[in-house]
Amino acid sequence: MTQESSASLSDIAAQAGAWLDGNWDPELGLVEWRNKLVDSGWGMPEWPAQWYGRDFGAAEVRTVEQEFARRGVVGVARAGIRLLAAATLLEHGSEEQKQQFLRRILTGEDTWCQLFSEPGSGSDLAGSTTRAERDGDHWSVNGQKVWTTSAQHAHWGLLVARTDWEVPKHKGLSYFIIDMKQNGIDVQPLKQMNGHASFNQVFLTNALVRSEHLVGAVGDGWKVAMTTLSHERRRADGVRSGYADIGLQVEKSGRIFDEERDELATVMEPYSWYPQRAGRVDLAAPRAIESGRIEEPAVRQELARLLTMSASAEWTARRARAAQRLGKAQGPEGSLGKLAASHVARQASRVHTLIAGSDALFAGPQSVEDGIIAEILLSTPAVSIAGGTDEIQRNIIAERVLGMPKEARVDGGPFRDVPRNPTN
Repeated sequence: MTQESSASLSDIAAQAGAWLDGNWDPELGLVEWRNKLVDSGWGMPEWPAQWYGRDFGAAEVRTVEQEFARRGVVGVARAGIRLLAAATLLEHGSEEQKQQFLRRILTGEDTWCQLFSEPGSGSDLAGSTTRAERDGDHWSVNGQKVWTTSAQHAHWGLLVARTDWEVPKHKGLSYFIIDMKQNGIDVQPLKQMNGHASFNQVFLTNALVRSEHLVGAVGDGWKVAMTTLSHERRRADGVRSGYADIGLQVEKSGRIFDEERDELATVMEPYSWYPQRAGRVDLAAPRAIESGRIEEPAVRQELARLLTMSASAEWTARRARAAQRLGKAQGPEGSLGKLAASHVARQASRVHTLIAGSDALFAGPQSVEDGIIAEILLSTPAVSIAGGTDEIQRNIIAERVLGMPKEARVDGGPFRDVPRNPTN
Protein backbone atom coordinates (compact mmCIF):
# COMPACT_ATOMS: atom_id res chain seq x y z
CA MET A 1 0.00 0.00 0.00
CA THR A 2 1.42 3.43 -0.93
CA GLN A 3 1.79 6.28 1.54
CA GLU A 4 -0.89 8.19 -0.37
CA SER A 5 -3.41 5.34 -0.21
CA SER A 6 -2.61 4.79 3.47
CA ALA A 7 -3.36 8.44 4.15
CA SER A 8 -6.58 8.15 2.19
CA LEU A 9 -7.67 5.18 4.31
CA SER A 10 -6.84 7.15 7.44
CA ASP A 11 -9.05 9.98 6.20
CA ILE A 12 -11.88 7.55 5.52
CA ALA A 13 -11.53 6.05 9.00
CA ALA A 14 -11.60 9.53 10.52
CA GLN A 15 -14.67 10.54 8.52
CA ALA A 16 -16.57 7.37 9.37
CA GLY A 17 -15.57 7.63 13.01
CA ALA A 18 -16.61 11.26 13.22
CA TRP A 19 -20.01 10.48 11.71
CA LEU A 20 -20.54 7.57 14.12
CA ASP A 21 -19.48 9.71 17.09
CA GLY A 22 -22.08 12.27 16.15
CA ASN A 23 -24.94 9.91 15.32
CA TRP A 24 -24.66 6.52 17.05
CA ASP A 25 -27.10 6.09 19.91
CA PRO A 26 -27.98 2.56 21.13
CA GLU A 27 -31.31 3.86 22.45
CA LEU A 28 -32.59 4.68 18.97
CA GLY A 29 -35.04 2.32 17.30
CA LEU A 30 -33.36 -0.17 14.97
CA VAL A 31 -35.15 1.02 11.82
CA GLU A 32 -34.62 4.67 12.78
CA TRP A 33 -30.88 4.07 13.14
CA ARG A 34 -30.63 2.13 9.89
CA ASN A 35 -32.40 4.88 7.99
CA LYS A 36 -29.69 7.23 9.23
CA LEU A 37 -27.06 4.79 8.00
CA VAL A 38 -28.74 4.44 4.61
CA ASP A 39 -28.88 8.20 4.12
CA SER A 40 -25.23 8.61 5.15
CA GLY A 41 -23.81 6.00 2.79
CA TRP A 42 -21.71 4.48 5.58
CA GLY A 43 -24.00 1.46 6.00
CA MET A 44 -23.19 -0.07 2.60
CA PRO A 45 -20.21 1.93 1.32
CA GLU A 46 -19.43 -0.50 -1.52
CA TRP A 47 -22.75 0.31 -3.19
CA PRO A 48 -23.07 3.10 -5.79
CA ALA A 49 -23.36 6.58 -4.35
CA GLN A 50 -26.64 6.95 -6.22
CA TRP A 51 -28.05 4.04 -4.21
CA TYR A 52 -27.11 4.66 -0.58
CA GLY A 53 -23.40 3.88 -0.93
CA ARG A 54 -20.05 5.59 -1.49
CA ASP A 55 -18.52 3.68 -4.43
CA PHE A 56 -15.77 2.36 -2.16
CA GLY A 57 -13.41 -0.46 -3.05
CA ALA A 58 -12.39 -3.42 -0.88
CA ALA A 59 -9.73 -1.63 1.19
CA GLU A 60 -12.00 1.33 1.94
CA VAL A 61 -14.88 -0.96 2.90
CA ARG A 62 -12.67 -2.89 5.33
CA THR A 63 -11.61 0.40 6.89
CA VAL A 64 -15.23 1.41 7.47
CA GLU A 65 -16.09 -2.04 8.86
CA GLN A 66 -13.22 -1.76 11.32
CA GLU A 67 -14.57 1.56 12.59
CA PHE A 68 -18.02 0.01 13.10
CA ALA A 69 -16.54 -3.02 14.85
CA ARG A 70 -14.30 -0.93 17.08
CA ARG A 71 -17.33 0.94 18.40
CA GLY A 72 -19.64 -2.09 18.49
CA VAL A 73 -22.12 -0.35 16.19
CA VAL A 74 -25.07 -2.16 14.60
CA GLY A 75 -24.97 -2.10 10.79
CA VAL A 76 -27.58 -2.39 8.07
CA ALA A 77 -29.67 -5.54 7.77
CA ARG A 78 -27.70 -8.39 6.20
CA ALA A 79 -29.32 -11.57 7.54
CA GLY A 80 -31.09 -14.00 5.24
CA ILE A 81 -31.09 -13.59 1.46
CA ARG A 82 -31.99 -9.90 1.38
CA LEU A 83 -28.55 -8.92 0.05
CA LEU A 84 -28.95 -11.43 -2.78
CA ALA A 85 -32.12 -9.57 -3.71
CA ALA A 86 -30.29 -6.25 -3.46
CA ALA A 87 -27.35 -7.40 -5.60
CA THR A 88 -29.75 -8.67 -8.26
CA LEU A 89 -31.76 -5.45 -8.30
CA LEU A 90 -28.64 -3.28 -8.44
CA GLU A 91 -27.57 -5.08 -11.61
CA HIS A 92 -30.90 -5.75 -13.33
CA GLY A 93 -33.65 -3.80 -11.56
CA SER A 94 -35.46 -0.76 -12.87
CA GLU A 95 -35.10 2.64 -11.22
CA GLU A 96 -38.56 2.19 -9.71
CA GLN A 97 -37.68 -1.23 -8.28
CA LYS A 98 -34.51 0.13 -6.70
CA GLN A 99 -36.46 3.02 -5.23
CA GLN A 100 -39.10 0.68 -3.80
CA PHE A 101 -36.95 -2.11 -2.39
CA LEU A 102 -33.31 -1.20 -1.72
CA ARG A 103 -33.82 1.07 1.27
CA ARG A 104 -36.20 -1.35 2.99
CA ILE A 105 -33.76 -4.19 2.39
CA LEU A 106 -31.05 -2.29 4.25
CA THR A 107 -33.32 -1.16 7.07
CA GLY A 108 -34.59 -4.72 7.55
CA GLU A 109 -38.23 -3.75 7.12
CA ASP A 110 -38.70 -6.34 4.37
CA THR A 111 -37.65 -9.99 4.42
CA TRP A 112 -37.14 -12.10 1.31
CA CYS A 113 -37.13 -15.68 0.03
CA GLN A 114 -35.93 -17.36 -3.15
CA LEU A 115 -38.43 -19.28 -5.30
CA PHE A 116 -36.14 -21.19 -7.68
CA SER A 117 -36.16 -24.98 -7.09
CA GLU A 118 -39.05 -27.19 -8.17
CA PRO A 119 -39.95 -30.81 -7.35
CA GLY A 120 -39.68 -31.99 -10.96
CA SER A 121 -36.47 -30.24 -12.03
CA GLY A 122 -34.01 -30.58 -9.14
CA SER A 123 -30.86 -28.61 -9.87
CA ASP A 124 -32.02 -27.86 -13.41
CA LEU A 125 -33.31 -24.35 -12.86
CA ALA A 126 -33.88 -23.95 -16.60
CA GLY A 127 -36.36 -26.83 -16.39
CA SER A 128 -38.82 -24.76 -14.36
CA THR A 129 -42.47 -25.46 -15.19
CA THR A 130 -44.10 -22.87 -12.92
CA ARG A 131 -46.15 -20.74 -15.32
CA ALA A 132 -46.46 -16.98 -15.45
CA GLU A 133 -49.08 -15.70 -17.89
CA ARG A 134 -49.85 -12.06 -18.66
CA ASP A 135 -53.23 -10.98 -17.35
CA GLY A 136 -53.82 -7.29 -17.99
CA ASP A 137 -51.61 -5.25 -15.66
CA HIS A 138 -50.50 -8.38 -13.81
CA TRP A 139 -48.92 -11.76 -14.33
CA SER A 140 -50.81 -14.80 -13.05
CA VAL A 141 -48.54 -17.48 -11.60
CA ASN A 142 -49.34 -21.17 -11.11
CA GLY A 143 -46.96 -23.90 -9.98
CA GLN A 144 -44.95 -25.29 -7.09
CA LYS A 145 -41.58 -24.40 -5.58
CA VAL A 146 -39.63 -26.34 -2.97
CA TRP A 147 -36.68 -26.00 -0.55
CA THR A 148 -37.63 -22.36 0.00
CA THR A 149 -36.04 -21.01 3.16
CA SER A 150 -37.97 -18.38 5.17
CA ALA A 151 -41.02 -18.44 2.89
CA GLN A 152 -43.25 -18.55 5.98
CA HIS A 153 -42.30 -15.03 7.07
CA ALA A 154 -41.02 -13.42 3.86
CA HIS A 155 -42.65 -10.29 2.49
CA TRP A 156 -41.25 -10.72 -1.00
CA GLY A 157 -39.99 -13.61 -3.13
CA LEU A 158 -37.49 -13.80 -5.98
CA LEU A 159 -39.40 -15.90 -8.51
CA VAL A 160 -38.25 -17.64 -11.69
CA ALA A 161 -41.19 -18.76 -13.84
CA ARG A 162 -41.79 -19.87 -17.42
CA THR A 163 -43.36 -17.29 -19.71
CA ASP A 164 -42.70 -18.96 -23.08
CA TRP A 165 -42.97 -22.68 -23.88
CA GLU A 166 -42.13 -22.36 -27.59
CA VAL A 167 -38.44 -21.49 -27.21
CA PRO A 168 -35.48 -23.44 -25.72
CA LYS A 169 -35.79 -23.78 -21.97
CA HIS A 170 -33.11 -21.24 -21.01
CA LYS A 171 -34.80 -18.55 -23.13
CA GLY A 172 -38.37 -19.02 -21.91
CA LEU A 173 -37.90 -17.91 -18.31
CA SER A 174 -38.64 -14.58 -16.68
CA TYR A 175 -37.72 -13.21 -13.26
CA PHE A 176 -40.23 -11.59 -10.92
CA ILE A 177 -40.63 -10.05 -7.50
CA ILE A 178 -43.75 -11.59 -5.95
CA ASP A 179 -45.76 -10.53 -2.90
CA MET A 180 -45.61 -13.49 -0.49
CA LYS A 181 -48.49 -12.27 1.69
CA GLN A 182 -51.27 -12.73 -0.88
CA ASN A 183 -54.00 -15.37 -0.80
CA GLY A 184 -52.73 -17.22 -3.87
CA ILE A 185 -49.63 -18.48 -2.04
CA ASP A 186 -49.71 -21.49 0.30
CA VAL A 187 -46.52 -22.17 2.31
CA GLN A 188 -46.05 -25.60 3.92
CA PRO A 189 -43.00 -26.49 6.06
CA LEU A 190 -40.85 -29.56 5.37
CA LYS A 191 -39.56 -31.55 8.35
CA GLN A 192 -35.93 -32.63 7.93
CA MET A 193 -34.25 -35.76 9.24
CA ASN A 194 -32.06 -33.63 11.53
CA GLY A 195 -35.17 -32.39 13.35
CA HIS A 196 -35.29 -28.90 11.85
CA ALA A 197 -37.90 -27.46 9.50
CA SER A 198 -35.96 -24.76 7.70
CA PHE A 199 -37.41 -25.30 4.25
CA ASN A 200 -40.86 -25.03 2.75
CA GLN A 201 -42.79 -26.09 -0.28
CA VAL A 202 -44.74 -23.24 -1.82
CA PHE A 203 -47.89 -23.67 -3.90
CA LEU A 204 -48.84 -20.79 -6.20
CA THR A 205 -52.44 -20.73 -7.45
CA ASN A 206 -53.34 -17.74 -9.59
CA ALA A 207 -50.87 -15.71 -7.54
CA LEU A 208 -50.48 -12.21 -8.95
CA VAL A 209 -47.34 -10.25 -9.82
CA ARG A 210 -47.62 -6.61 -10.79
CA SER A 211 -46.24 -5.92 -14.27
CA GLU A 212 -43.73 -3.42 -12.86
CA HIS A 213 -42.24 -6.22 -10.73
CA LEU A 214 -40.81 -8.03 -13.73
CA VAL A 215 -37.01 -7.82 -13.31
CA GLY A 216 -35.28 -7.27 -16.63
CA ALA A 217 -37.11 -8.10 -19.84
CA VAL A 218 -39.46 -10.98 -20.57
CA GLY A 219 -37.24 -13.98 -21.31
CA ASP A 220 -34.27 -12.62 -19.32
CA GLY A 221 -34.99 -14.86 -16.34
CA TRP A 222 -31.98 -17.15 -16.80
CA LYS A 223 -29.53 -14.26 -17.04
CA VAL A 224 -30.97 -12.50 -13.98
CA ALA A 225 -31.07 -15.74 -11.97
CA MET A 226 -27.38 -16.36 -12.72
CA THR A 227 -26.59 -13.07 -11.00
CA THR A 228 -28.51 -14.16 -7.91
CA LEU A 229 -26.83 -17.58 -7.86
CA SER A 230 -23.34 -16.18 -8.40
CA HIS A 231 -23.72 -13.98 -5.34
CA GLU A 232 -25.22 -16.88 -3.39
CA ARG A 233 -22.17 -19.04 -4.09
CA ARG A 234 -19.82 -16.21 -3.20
CA ARG A 235 -21.42 -15.79 0.21
CA ALA A 236 -21.58 -19.49 1.10
CA ASP A 237 -20.18 -18.71 4.57
CA GLY A 238 -22.29 -15.59 5.13
CA VAL A 239 -25.25 -17.11 6.96
CA ARG A 240 -22.98 -18.66 9.56
CA SER A 241 -21.48 -15.31 10.45
CA GLY A 242 -24.95 -13.75 10.52
CA TYR A 243 -26.19 -16.34 12.97
CA ALA A 244 -23.13 -15.78 15.16
CA ASP A 245 -24.09 -12.10 15.40
CA ILE A 246 -26.86 -13.08 17.82
CA GLY A 247 -24.25 -14.12 20.35
CA LEU A 248 -22.11 -11.04 19.73
CA GLN A 249 -24.91 -8.73 20.84
CA VAL A 250 -26.19 -10.75 23.82
CA GLU A 251 -24.31 -8.76 26.44
CA LYS A 252 -24.96 -5.33 24.92
CA SER A 253 -27.77 -3.17 26.24
CA GLY A 254 -29.91 -0.62 24.49
CA ARG A 255 -33.07 -0.52 22.41
CA ILE A 256 -31.19 -1.10 19.15
CA PHE A 257 -29.54 -4.27 20.46
CA ASP A 258 -32.82 -5.60 21.86
CA GLU A 259 -34.57 -5.09 18.54
CA GLU A 260 -31.67 -6.57 16.57
CA ARG A 261 -31.68 -9.68 18.76
CA ASP A 262 -35.37 -10.14 18.06
CA GLU A 263 -34.80 -9.66 14.34
CA LEU A 264 -31.93 -12.15 14.16
CA ALA A 265 -33.76 -14.74 16.25
CA THR A 266 -36.55 -14.74 13.66
CA VAL A 267 -34.65 -14.28 10.40
CA MET A 268 -31.71 -16.53 11.27
CA GLU A 269 -33.67 -19.32 12.99
CA PRO A 270 -33.91 -21.41 9.78
CA TYR A 271 -30.11 -21.26 9.54
CA SER A 272 -29.39 -22.40 13.10
CA TRP A 273 -28.17 -25.80 11.90
CA TYR A 274 -25.93 -24.42 9.13
CA PRO A 275 -22.75 -24.59 11.26
CA GLN A 276 -23.47 -28.33 11.63
CA ARG A 277 -24.18 -28.56 7.88
CA ALA A 278 -20.69 -27.16 7.26
CA GLY A 279 -19.15 -29.87 9.46
CA ARG A 280 -18.13 -27.92 12.59
CA VAL A 281 -14.43 -28.05 11.79
CA ASP A 282 -13.84 -25.99 14.94
CA LEU A 283 -14.83 -28.95 17.14
CA ALA A 284 -12.60 -31.55 15.49
CA ALA A 285 -9.19 -30.85 17.05
CA PRO A 286 -10.51 -30.13 20.58
CA ARG A 287 -12.60 -33.31 20.45
CA ALA A 288 -9.60 -35.36 19.27
CA ILE A 289 -7.47 -34.03 22.12
CA GLU A 290 -10.17 -34.34 24.78
CA SER A 291 -11.00 -37.92 23.82
CA GLY A 292 -7.37 -39.03 23.53
CA ARG A 293 -7.88 -40.12 19.90
CA ILE A 294 -5.26 -37.58 18.83
CA GLU A 295 -2.69 -40.25 19.77
CA GLU A 296 -3.88 -42.45 16.91
CA PRO A 297 -1.95 -41.90 13.63
CA ALA A 298 -5.04 -42.45 11.45
CA VAL A 299 -6.99 -39.81 13.35
CA ARG A 300 -4.10 -37.33 13.20
CA GLN A 301 -3.74 -37.87 9.47
CA GLU A 302 -7.43 -37.31 8.73
CA LEU A 303 -7.57 -34.34 11.10
CA ALA A 304 -4.58 -32.73 9.36
CA ARG A 305 -6.27 -33.32 6.01
CA LEU A 306 -9.44 -31.62 7.29
CA LEU A 307 -7.64 -28.57 8.68
CA THR A 308 -5.67 -28.16 5.45
CA MET A 309 -8.79 -28.39 3.31
CA SER A 310 -10.64 -25.95 5.57
CA ALA A 311 -7.85 -23.37 5.44
CA SER A 312 -7.65 -23.60 1.64
CA ALA A 313 -11.42 -23.20 1.34
CA GLU A 314 -11.31 -20.12 3.58
CA TRP A 315 -8.66 -18.49 1.38
CA THR A 316 -10.86 -19.12 -1.66
CA ALA A 317 -13.82 -17.59 0.17
CA ARG A 318 -11.79 -14.52 1.05
CA ARG A 319 -10.82 -14.03 -2.59
CA ALA A 320 -14.48 -14.28 -3.53
CA ARG A 321 -15.49 -11.68 -0.93
CA ALA A 322 -12.71 -9.33 -2.04
CA ALA A 323 -13.80 -9.68 -5.67
CA GLN A 324 -17.40 -8.95 -4.71
CA ARG A 325 -16.43 -5.82 -2.81
CA LEU A 326 -14.48 -4.60 -5.83
CA GLY A 327 -17.55 -5.10 -7.99
CA LYS A 328 -15.88 -7.72 -10.17
CA ALA A 329 -17.95 -10.10 -12.24
CA GLN A 330 -18.41 -13.61 -10.91
CA GLY A 331 -15.31 -15.73 -11.52
CA PRO A 332 -14.56 -19.39 -10.85
CA GLU A 333 -14.07 -18.81 -7.13
CA GLY A 334 -17.81 -19.08 -6.46
CA SER A 335 -18.12 -22.62 -7.81
CA LEU A 336 -14.67 -23.60 -6.55
CA GLY A 337 -15.59 -22.43 -3.06
CA LYS A 338 -18.98 -24.13 -3.16
CA LEU A 339 -17.43 -27.44 -4.21
CA ALA A 340 -14.66 -27.08 -1.63
CA ALA A 341 -17.26 -26.58 1.11
CA SER A 342 -18.81 -29.95 0.21
CA HIS A 343 -15.45 -31.71 0.46
CA VAL A 344 -14.70 -30.04 3.80
CA ALA A 345 -18.08 -31.04 5.22
CA ARG A 346 -17.67 -34.66 4.19
CA GLN A 347 -14.14 -34.83 5.59
CA ALA A 348 -15.38 -33.26 8.84
CA SER A 349 -18.05 -35.95 9.13
CA ARG A 350 -15.38 -38.60 8.63
CA VAL A 351 -13.14 -37.11 11.32
CA HIS A 352 -15.98 -36.71 13.83
CA THR A 353 -16.95 -40.34 13.22
CA LEU A 354 -13.35 -41.51 13.73
CA ILE A 355 -13.19 -39.63 17.03
CA ALA A 356 -16.62 -40.51 18.43
CA GLY A 357 -17.02 -43.99 16.98
CA SER A 358 -20.47 -45.51 17.32
CA ASP A 359 -21.38 -42.85 19.92
CA ALA A 360 -21.73 -40.41 17.00
CA LEU A 361 -25.03 -42.11 16.17
CA PHE A 362 -26.74 -41.04 19.39
CA ALA A 363 -28.70 -37.78 19.59
CA GLY A 364 -30.13 -35.86 22.51
CA PRO A 365 -28.72 -34.08 25.56
CA GLN A 366 -26.89 -37.16 26.90
CA SER A 367 -25.04 -37.83 23.63
CA VAL A 368 -21.69 -36.55 22.35
CA GLU A 369 -21.55 -32.74 22.48
CA ASP A 370 -25.27 -32.64 23.37
CA GLY A 371 -26.18 -34.25 20.06
CA ILE A 372 -24.18 -31.87 17.88
CA ILE A 373 -22.03 -34.66 16.41
CA ALA A 374 -25.10 -36.66 15.40
CA GLU A 375 -26.61 -33.51 13.89
CA ILE A 376 -23.41 -32.97 11.89
CA LEU A 377 -23.63 -36.45 10.38
CA LEU A 378 -27.28 -35.91 9.42
CA SER A 379 -26.79 -32.38 8.10
CA THR A 380 -23.59 -32.40 6.03
CA PRO A 381 -25.15 -34.08 2.93
CA ALA A 382 -27.16 -30.87 2.41
CA VAL A 383 -23.99 -28.93 1.54
CA SER A 384 -23.59 -30.99 -1.62
CA ILE A 385 -27.13 -30.13 -2.76
CA ALA A 386 -28.09 -26.60 -1.69
CA GLY A 387 -27.18 -23.72 -3.99
CA GLY A 388 -26.35 -26.06 -6.89
CA THR A 389 -25.21 -29.65 -6.52
CA ASP A 390 -21.59 -30.78 -6.63
CA GLU A 391 -22.26 -32.10 -10.13
CA ILE A 392 -23.45 -28.66 -11.27
CA GLN A 393 -20.34 -27.01 -9.82
CA ARG A 394 -18.05 -29.54 -11.52
CA ASN A 395 -19.72 -28.82 -14.85
CA ILE A 396 -19.24 -25.07 -14.37
CA ILE A 397 -15.59 -25.50 -13.44
CA ALA A 398 -14.93 -27.92 -16.30
CA GLU A 399 -16.59 -25.81 -18.99
CA ARG A 400 -15.95 -22.24 -17.87
CA VAL A 401 -12.63 -22.54 -16.04
CA LEU A 402 -10.82 -25.45 -17.67
CA GLY A 403 -12.30 -24.83 -21.11
CA MET A 404 -13.41 -28.43 -21.59
CA PRO A 405 -16.06 -29.27 -24.21
CA LYS A 406 -19.64 -28.91 -23.08
CA GLU A 407 -21.59 -32.08 -22.54
CA ALA A 408 -24.05 -33.09 -25.25
CA ARG A 409 -27.59 -31.76 -24.81
CA VAL A 410 -30.87 -33.24 -26.00
CA ASP A 411 -33.14 -30.46 -24.74
CA GLY A 412 -32.27 -27.62 -27.08
CA GLY A 413 -35.59 -27.41 -28.92
CA PRO A 414 -38.84 -25.77 -27.78
CA PHE A 415 -39.38 -26.48 -24.10
CA ARG A 416 -42.89 -27.74 -24.79
CA ASP A 417 -41.33 -30.75 -26.59
CA VAL A 418 -38.73 -31.58 -23.93
CA PRO A 419 -39.57 -34.80 -22.00
CA ARG A 420 -40.35 -34.05 -18.38
CA ASN A 421 -41.47 -35.75 -15.23
CA PRO A 422 -45.04 -36.96 -16.01
CA THR A 423 -46.32 -35.63 -12.67
CA ASN A 424 -45.70 -32.09 -13.92
